[in-house]
Amino acid sequence: MRPHPLTEIHTDMWIAAWSLLCIAVHLLLRLLWQLPAAQADLPLLAALAGGLPLLWQLARKVVSFDFGADLLAGMAIVTAVLTAQYLVGAIIVLMFSSGTALETWAAGRASGALAALTKRLPHIAHKKCEGGFQDIAVSQIAIGDHLIVLPHEAVPADGNVLEGDTVMDESYLTGEPYSIRKAPGSEVISGAMNGETAVSIRASRLPQDSRFARIVQVMEDSEHKRPKLRRLGDRLGAWFTPFAVAIAAAAWAVTGESHRFLAVLAVATPCPLLIGIPVAVLGAISLSARRGILVRNPSIFENISACETFIFDKTGTLTYGKPSLTDVICGPGFTEEEVVQAAAALERYSRHPLSQAVVEAGERRGLPLIPVTRISETPGAGIRGVVGAREILITGRNRLSPEEQQGLPAAGAGLECIVMLEGAFAAVLQFHDAPREDSHGFLHHLSPSHRVKRLVLLSGDREAEVRYMAGQVGIQEFYFAKSPEEKVAIVEAENRIHQTVFIGDGINDAPAMRVASIGVALGPGSDVTAEAADAVVMQGSMVKIDELLHIGERMRRIALQSAVGGMALSVIGMGFASTGILSPAAAAIFQEVIDLLAVLNALRVPFPSHSLTDV
Repeated sequence: MRPHPLTEIHTDMWIAAWSLLCIAVHLLLRLLWQLPAAQADLPLLAALAGGLPLLWQLARKVVSFDFGADLLAGMAIVTAVLTAQYLVGAIIVLMFSSGTALETWAAGRASGALAALTKRLPHIAHKKCEGGFQDIAVSQIAIGDHLIVLPHEAVPADGNVLEGDTVMDESYLTGEPYSIRKAPGSEVISGAMNGETAVSIRASRLPQDSRFARIVQVMEDSEHKRPKLRRLGDRLGAWFTPFAVAIAAAAWAVTGESHRFLAVLAVATPCPLLIGIPVAVLGAISLSARRGILVRNPSIFENISACETFIFDKTGTLTYGKPSLTDVICGPGFTEEEVVQAAAALERYSRHPLSQAVVEAGERRGLPLIPVTRISETPGAGIRGVVGAREILITGRNRLSPEEQQGLPAAGAGLECIVMLEGAFAAVLQFHDAPREDSHGFLHHLSPSHRVKRLVLLSGDREAEVRYMAGQVGIQEFYFAKSPEEKVAIVEAENRIHQTVFIGDGINDAPAMRVASIGVALGPGSDVTAEAADAVVMQGSMVKIDELLHIGERMRRIALQSAVGGMALSVIGMGFASTGILSPAAAAIFQEVIDLLAVLNALRVPFPSHSLTDV
């Protein structure tokens, strides 16, 4: 089992501190007390002993055929010991341990998405019994059990409402942006959050067979399917390591002097990769945090610019997750103004999820409210009352009689309700979840500005609504009515073509985020989604995602400058070392100068001199 990242950080920090102390003691013994080398070298041997855990890490990489740039450091340490160049070896241990500690710190922490997901489901259910209810473990729920769901609790199992009238939030499971009214006979799903009224339900499935349980299982499977992004340092080190070893071996072979082999390896120790790149990454993390973007997996900065497919959830991502009245299709003899005015007056007294959209439509039009009397709202059947002197009913199409449905316009995309005035068809009110103002501009700039080849809309909503939204924002390729399991399969298929970025906001998006190359959560609405994502954009804005792209490009550009520039200077130093101009100790010091230049350049990342967005 891989050690916890924090354990690795602490180990590397202690090794670096120990090495620095031993080197300081060695210099004091040699320069101030002028002890002979045999005695003064004892602290250096102690420093090299502290590097054994580092060598063990490298040995494990070699066994797994992982020949990264840090292999050079291991070879240099071993060579220093064999050739009794203990000071050189101790300096390399110091450089290597401090660099790996910094890189591990920048590597982020392990995801707790499964733990956060599990926390949403209660461990205790309230089983109805004579005189009240008793608490039982969720695992003890049987099909047919009568359960009580208290206000603001999560539903413990799939079932149907027996008694009570409430509103439940299922958005994070279904992808629908609306709270749903529940009345006797309504279906409820496990994990949905109850509103302010207790309800009695009959369990129709065992908890382990529920939709919530399936999402947990998909999340567990996704943890093992996620593609591993290759780090920038590993890619550069793949060619630099054999090149440096070849130069070192050639210098030894030609001259017969082993210390030249060590000198070449000392100056070739890839600290611009081990230190310069992590410093640039940490700068990018700091810059992102100042912009309201929390980065959980810093490796995305190195790879996000290479992603050519962007996949978007619809509800709460491309849209605001809030319905609005978009169309009023009036019947003969009625005007839009009188219908909206009457409907808004009545809907003030409703708790239906669409009522607020009607009220806001009336306010936008500046329509005065008319007094309402004899209000009656039956769950699932609509709301009725008397507005002024006219009777009004607002209900669903399927609640009308066949005679009343005659002459109604065909159902369109999105949600709708029917307004009846004095028993006559007055209007169809159509609602849509409006796209974010910046969605269209952001999507259309991805291809020319960030070399994105494909845009995909992936949603659990119905076809008509997804098709409508795709047309609004200009996405040609879309999928609708997809479960979390189906979303995972689609993202996996896209991964086989190009690296992908998945952008979503709900729990039903978390499994797809885990299998995407990079997952971005838009808004902090769900702790599960935040844990599954590589980055969390705290504000619901596409501009912030564009800033993340630009920060990644800036970090990668400056990191490459530090890494490639540092390696170029190392190559020059390798030439001096191979000809004997640089001794092993001088080569190690020369490498320290290179490290300083690489770090100073990397420190520019969090201080951009220009705008971080072009939307």
